[in-house]
Amino acid sequence: MSPTKTVPVVENILKANDHLARANRELLDHTHTVAVNFMASPGAGKTSVILRTIEALKDRYRIAGIDGDIATTIDADRMAAAGVHAVQINTGGACHLDAVMVQNALAQVDLERTDLLIIENVGNLICPASFPLGAHLNILIASVPEGDDKPYKYPTMYRGVQAVILNKTDILPHFDFDIDYFRRGVEALNPGLAFFPLSAKTGEGLDAWIQWLTGQVDDFLDHRTPWF
Repeated sequence: MSPTKTVPVVENILKANDHLARANRELLDHTHTVAVNFMASPGAGKTSVILRTIEALKDRYRIAGIDGDIATTIDADRMAAAGVHAVQINTGGACHLDAVMVQNALAQVDLERTDLLIIENVGNLICPASFPLGAHLNILIASVPEGDDKPYKYPTMYRGVQAVILNKTDILPHFDFDIDYFRRGVEALNPGLAFFPLSAKTGEGLDAWIQWLTGQVDDFLDHRTPWF
């Protein structure tokens, strides 16, 4: 009887994903397109923040979108209604986007005529962190109703991102949410991380987020060189 062999399937999948993510980044760099990957748990207001961002920047940049969901085209339709070309990825049950899904979607975007590509990942606080897509910026959106302990419970999601948005600050008075405690958890994992408390509903705090993102995008477009 032959000895049991262990097949490192997960390791191979992650290595293959990393390779395709690098290829995606090279394509984006070549076409001078800045890609921003938005991650969040379901219900954090990811789409609402994205739509506010599109509204603020659509006259400044040529914007396209890729939306990842287990099913439906609801969020991609909302992007399209906001005036941007949107590509829907239905994962069929997978809890995250991966690099090959994004690679296929990129083929449906005119990158030569796109300055800013917004990627809306599947709502999940675990899986997306393990699958780089090739984006230049990874943004995590948290929200007040989720609780202030999420950086402590889901540390992997808070590492490796360039900014954290705390959404739904308009309902802070109704929740036992300690912003200082939340931010300490974020800082312990990612010191000096850009942090934007805001309300996509009221617009409070959006200006600081938009100003920061504009600076990141302009820096790339001005220098036309790979970054991050």
